[in-house]
Amino acid sequence: MKAIRLHAIHDLRLDEIAVPEPGPGEIQIRVEAAGLCGTDRHLFHGEFPCKPPVTLGHEFSGVVTACGPFADLAIGTRVTCDPNDFCMTCPECLRGRVNLCERNVASGLGRDGGFAEYAVFPQRKAVVLPADLNPLFGAFCEPLGCTLHGIDVAAPKPGERCIVIGGGVIGQMALQLARLAGAEVMMLTRSPEKQDLAATLGATHLAADAQAARKIWPKGADIVLECAGTGPTVAMAPGLTRTGGRVVILGVIPQGEKIEIEPFDLLFREVSMLSSFLNPFTHARAAQLIASGTVDIAPLVSRRVSLSEMAAAIQRPAGASEIRLIAVSQ
Repeated sequence: MKAIRLHAIHDLRLDEIAVPEPGPGEIQIRVEAAGLCGTDRHLFHGEFPCKPPVTLGHEFSGVVTACGPFADLAIGTRVTCDPNDFCMTCPECLRGRVNLCERNVASGLGRDGGFAEYAVFPQRKAVVLPADLNPLFGAFCEPLGCTLHGIDVAAPKPGERCIVIGGGVIGQMALQLARLAGAEVMMLTRSPEKQDLAATLGATHLAADAQAARKIWPKGADIVLECAGTGPTVAMAPGLTRTGGRVVILGVIPQGEKIEIEPFDLLFREVSMLSSFLNPFTHARAAQLIASGTVDIAPLVSRRVSLSEMAAAIQRPAGASEIRLIAVSQ
């Protein structure tokens, strides 16, 4: 079968490899859809830790084709993979902070992932999806699960104001979740196409930069959700937050990058800077929101591509209007 494998930093190949066989407690799936996350690009550039050689792809779903010993999902079941396999025995897991697990093994980073025709992973990490769900939508459960955790951290309340920085897939999902929580939402992105999409998904205000956002809400927002994953957008976030407000960082910034923050401003205005990592206990919730249509997924699919096209896409920057590229096996 074909698989996109990272052999080393800047060494990404579309390889022909054997179809993986499921071991004890594992299932094999025929991958129907796998999404391109910004983290995959960070992995290619060595900006996020992983264990090559490895098949990339941590946002994927498919149909069960085989079960190993002690696995019993029915053949043909549509599932989404929660890629993070927490150990449940380390100190962080034992205090309920499984996303900070010291021994987490993630599909697409620590074990082979979903940019392939077939994938294998533990049955305990499978979440069953409706048989009639659009096959592409299952690939969005992982990013929505991560976004749900960010919303849990932010804890928006009805009537609060929320600025979402970044109009990519996390930003567009965060917008929808904040609206569901009753917040008034502004989307801040330079992309006119992403602004238009945000408007259709419920944003009541649109801004192209911090200056425009401050003109709309001079006193700032109760919550700023940083979803762009760049140093400048993280640095601007406190200045867009009202006194007593909170910033939550969801975007992934390259490992080692530094930014400047004014501690006195955070202290004097008591602005909280928080962060959100992975998807602790949120993957099944995300699947339910997608299956029910509560979160609108269809507009977030930018383009379906082949595995060979996805291999090329990982190696170049995201397009200005790109939300999510989805690889489909052929």
